[in-house]
Amino acid sequence: MAYRKTVAGFVAAAALLGTSSAFAQTEIDFWHAFTGRLGELVAEQVDTFNGSQSDYKIVASHKGNYSETLNAGIAAFRAGEQPHILMVFEVGTATMMGAKGAIKPVFEVMGDGFDQSKYIGSVKGYYTSPDGNMLSLPFNSSTPVLWVNRDKLSEAGIDPDTDMSTWEQVSEVLDQLKAAGVECPMTTAWQSWIHLENFSAYHDTPFATKDNGFAGTDTELAFNSPAQVAHISAMGDWAKDGKFIYAGRRNEGGANFRAGECALFTESSAGYAGIKSEAEFDFEVRPLPYWSAVASEPQNTIIGGASLWVLEGHEAPEYEGVAAFMDFLSSPEIQAKWHQDTGYLPITAEAGDLTRSQGFYDANPGTDIAVIQMTAKEPTANSKGLRLGSFDQIRGIIDEELEGVWAGDKSAQEALDSAVERGNALLRRFEQSAQ
Repeated sequence: MAYRKTVAGFVAAAALLGTSSAFAQTEIDFWHAFTGRLGELVAEQVDTFNGSQSDYKIVASHKGNYSETLNAGIAAFRAGEQPHILMVFEVGTATMMGAKGAIKPVFEVMGDGFDQSKYIGSVKGYYTSPDGNMLSLPFNSSTPVLWVNRDKLSEAGIDPDTDMSTWEQVSEVLDQLKAAGVECPMTTAWQSWIHLENFSAYHDTPFATKDNGFAGTDTELAFNSPAQVAHISAMGDWAKDGKFIYAGRRNEGGANFRAGECALFTESSAGYAGIKSEAEFDFEVRPLPYWSAVASEPQNTIIGGASLWVLEGHEAPEYEGVAAFMDFLSSPEIQAKWHQDTGYLPITAEAGDLTRSQGFYDANPGTDIAVIQMTAKEPTANSKGLRLGSFDQIRGIIDEELEGVWAGDKSAQEALDSAVERGNALLRRFEQSAQ
């Protein structure tokens, strides 16, 4: 099904159609996890699609955070009340793949003529089957970067252009910030995703065996190796010295950074939407630092965010509407706008090329860093992502153990050993259920 129009075409079509139609529209339910500015931008996409044609109407509903949205979708399917489209964060991929009879693969929904090659490999690879077919559509794909409050550095007497490519250099800056009396030298969002999952990929170190779970469900966690222990140990020391301020398991630290309280912030590239709209200071995005003692140069980071899964149990005309909406979301114009508005990665090369040709990267330095970080190197077995069952629960275990390190109650080795042991127990249960 071809569904290709420019943004101008969508707007023109909406003007011609007006707000009503003489024909009954097929409604498509879309459950998502976005609020705030991102919620507004999703609503804008839905409204643009709905206004562009008269056959289908996307009905978008917010169902809570990522975990709550996944759980709502599972409960709805069991009750026979499932939506057509469900947003599921990347750590739920293995769970969705194992949900036999619950999902309708995207490549099947899109039908003949669906060109999967146009999607960026490092983005779509997370959501493909072993034979390379897309099971879900990448929607909001991000990767972690270092956000810098340039004004805070200047106030502390630090050159805001100082190089912070490595964690060794960051450590020196944290010392200077602390000495200058800065109360929040650094904070983070999504500690497991950034400081263990991405850390491992960025340093080409296994997070788990079996190619991080891609090669089989009999995988075991391996993030308690010397490289990860050294990084978490350093962060534990920074926490003890007041150089790293822990704010919470999700993105609680974002409010502190956007308010101008913190100098450095490790967060998703998609922090761009909120930071751009709220920050009243000069900010900058930098590549995620790496330890030069561990790697001579960084590998690639991996994605976070979510993809859109299509659920079984609906009629053929409804799936035609799903395909039309997903084709719309993949169009270069819509993808480029989404990428520029949010900081999420473009899911197609065309959208990235369009963004560059529009001069966005030149006008907004650093906004291409996430794309470069993800695509500069061909992913290795350690850096193409994670596919682990029960990973939402495993992340909860990791969060709990890391909090013990930040509080000074456990050493990094003790915490990561415990997280691996506890997480492996969940992996074995998932392996048995997937057989």
